[in-house]
Order: sequence, then C-alpha cells, then structure tokens
Amino acid sequence: MSSESRADDSARPRDAFPVRAHQLLRARAVWIYPVILGLVLVGLITAFYVGSVVDPVDHLHGLPVAVVNQDRTVTAGGQQVNLGQEITQGLSGSAAVTSKLSLDDTTLSAAEAAMNRGALYAVVDIPPGFTASLLTLAGEGAGATGPGSSAIVIWTNERAGSLGGSLAAGVLQPALAKASGQIGQQLSAHASTGASSALTKTFLADPVTVTTSQYRPVASHAALGLSAFYAALLILMCGFLAGTIVNTSVDVALGYATTEMGPRWRQRMPVPINRWQTLIIKWVMAAVLAGLMTALMLLVAAVILGLDAPHAGQLWLLAWLASGSVAVGTLVLFAIAGGLGQILGMVIFLYAGLATAGATVPLQALPTVLAWLSEVEPMRQIVGGTRAILYYNAQADAGLARAFAYAALGLVFWLALGTVVVRWYDRRGYQRMDPELMAYVRSSARQYRSQKAGPAGPEPGPQEPGLAEPGPQEPAEPG
Repeated sequence: MSSESRADDSARPRDAFPVRAHQLLRARAVWIYPVILGLVLVGLITAFYVGSVVDPVDHLHGLPVAVVNQDRTVTAGGQQVNLGQEITQGLSGSAAVTSKLSLDDTTLSAAEAAMNRGALYAVVDIPPGFTASLLTLAGEGAGATGPGSSAIVIWTNERAGSLGGSLAAGVLQPALAKASGQIGQQLSAHASTGASSALTKTFLADPVTVTTSQYRPVASHAALGLSAFYAALLILMCGFLAGTIVNTSVDVALGYATTEMGPRWRQRMPVPINRWQTLIIKWVMAAVLAGLMTALMLLVAAVILGLDAPHAGQLWLLAWLASGSVAVGTLVLFAIAGGLGQILGMVIFLYAGLATAGATVPLQALPTVLAWLSEVEPMRQIVGGTRAILYYNAQADAGLARAFAYAALGLVFWLALGTVVVRWYDRRGYQRMDPELMAYVRSSARQYRSQKAGPAGPEPGPQEPGLAEPGPQEPAEPG
C-alpha cells in the first residue's frame, strides 16, 4: 500500500483528516509518556556522566601503584642509613596515600612487567645510591661509595590511562614532598659543621628531587593514548547500529513497520510469521552486518586515517564478537520491549557503558555503584581488549582474554534471554498481529488495490522476492 496514488484525490472529502493539533495537545495522555520518559532519561544520563567525573579524587581508592626501592644501606656516623627504605615505609604508613592508592613494594623488573600489561598506573622508582648521594651532598661521605642519584622518578603509565597516572602522581607528590622535609632534618644531623655551612638552606629544606615521566609513551598515531577508547566506542556503536538498522529494515520488509521518506509513505502487506522466526532472521542479518561494519571501521581508521593498529586481525575478531553481542542484545530488547527497546539499549549499552568504561576515569576513581556496574558493562570489557591489542602486544593477561570471554558470555546471555522470552510470547499467543486482524488487513488491502486499479485489473504492488502475498500457487511463510 502506498500514499502515492492520486487517481481520485478530487473525490476525497474535505474532512478526511478532521483532527487538529490543538485537540490532541489538550489531551493528557499525549503528554504523559514523553514527559515522564524524557525526565527519567535525562536524570539517568546526568547521574551516569556527571557522577563518573564530578570528583575522581574523592572517589579514588585502590589505584594500583608500585614502589621500587633500589637504594642501598650505607654507614654514616656509625649508623646504618637507608633513606629509600624510610620513604617506602612512610608511604605505606601514610593514610593519605593508602586511602587512595594500593601500594605494592616490588622489584624493578616485576614493576615493568606489570606496567607492560596495564596492571599499574604508576611506579615510584627510588634509584640505587639514593642515600649515598644525599649524604655526599650533605657533606657526609663516609660509607657513600659509588655513583648514585638523589632524584626519585614517578613513572606514569599512559597506556593504562592518562588520568590514572595523573591521579596517582597527585597523591604521591605531596607525600614525597613531606618525606623530603623529614630527610632534610636527618641530613642536617649527619652533616659536618663546615659542610653544612656551605650547603644552602634551600637544599636542607627540600633535598629530594621528584620528577614525573611517562613510561613507554604511546605511538604518535594513537590519539594521545585514547585510541583504545575511541576504537572501543566505535565497536560498541557498530553493534548498536547494526541491531537498530536490522530491526527496522526487517520489520519494514515483513510489513510490520512503515517507510516514510518526505511525502512518500509505504506499508507492505504483513507476512504471517511468528516472533521467534522473525528474531532468527534479525540475529543472522545482524551478525553479518556487524562483521562488515567493524571491518570497514578498521579499514577507514587504520588504512585511510593512519591509526596505529597492530594485530589488526585480532582486533577485528574482537570487534566482530563484541559488536555482534551488542547487536544481538539490542534486537532482544526490541523483541521484548518493542519500541522502548531502543531506549533501553541506549541506556544499557551507551550511556551506562561510557560512564563505566574506565577509559578516561579509572575504575578505582568511580563511585561505588558505577564501579559495580562496570563489571557487567560490555564497554569496559571492550576497552580492556582494545588496550591489550593496541598497547600491550595483544597479551592475554593484559585484558584480551577477559574481553573475549565476556563478549562470548554476553552473546550467550542475550541469545538465551531472547530465546526464552520470545518463544514464551509465541506459546502464549502474543502475536505481533492477531491472525484474524492480519487476514482482514490483507483482504482490505487487496480490495483497495483492486478499486484503485479500476476495470483494467489489479494494480501490481511493489513486492520483493520471498515477500509476495501467499496465493494458490505459492506457499505461505511458516507461522
């Protein structure tokens, strides 16, 4: 059926469309649904987005940081001195530090291995000869043999998230500054009279130099360390869009939705097919479309735009699986909740996913509720997988194995949920269109088409292979 026919426009009564806008605008029912839904949505979106970024420092807890003490004990004034060990103990005993950070006293090689798989946001590196160097500068050279450095370096892991490294440095620097003042008091006690008179008061007040440096900066074509986040976001969008596009296009092809482009309106004859068979069609088409969309996305990003994307094959497999899982979930929400499914999909996959992804704000800096939600949100798992591939040489323990596992679990969950609910709908007789109503619609459509065609015979309607109206020579689609 189509609104394009103009044969008898002159015969159409003038009051064929008598309803006016002011009549409906006075109806309470017209306002209730959009107002309530709009307010609920904006409240949820604001809670997700603003709640995740409003005060990361206040919510910060358990951010993984390592302390590497390479200092050696020296003898000064008849005492064993290891200032590096004192700093390590001071950091571990500071409530201001331990309430925000999870400190691990480890070796340099172990810290580097953890940084290389994204398990640490920062490392406090106390160099060899730290005590000896400070004592020498203070004028006490006894026992201070060999070269050394008085500078502590805070290595931040940009690959794990630039904000996480900044948050860690923001907690560590005040604590190390306080430790520097305490060390200055100890150095004043060890310094000889002549040496101490030559030292400046500035040095004794703050003898320890603290510098912050990036550990293994990301490549130049990695969006300043945000390429994993943007890739994950595009993967998620490919899945959501694939589900939405397939749902609409299949419903249009089956006659359960209309197409309207400008002044043109068209409605196909409804096909007698149940919910379960319809969902199978949509799942298969969405799986194919998700694979094609993610392949094109990576082609444009890596080949045309030059995004640094090592292990492109593994990245595409993860993208296909993750986006396919999201597409299947989106279709299940449509099948269960109808038109409301799109809004539910946006809330579950997009709004909540972006706020709990841990891509910009670390998971350890999120409010507790959002941190819990991140455990099941697909966006967080996709970010972990893309980071592992793009920044950590596709290591399984860097988040790649977890991403594949959670994407597969998500796919199984949505397939199971859709199967159970939709088949239950069919068993209970909750058809999308009552069979008697469908027969009436089809009969009315044939009668309307015959009337419009006139004596010349029925006007052939636009039909596509496999979707033609069942007739005596053509079996009906399975119900």
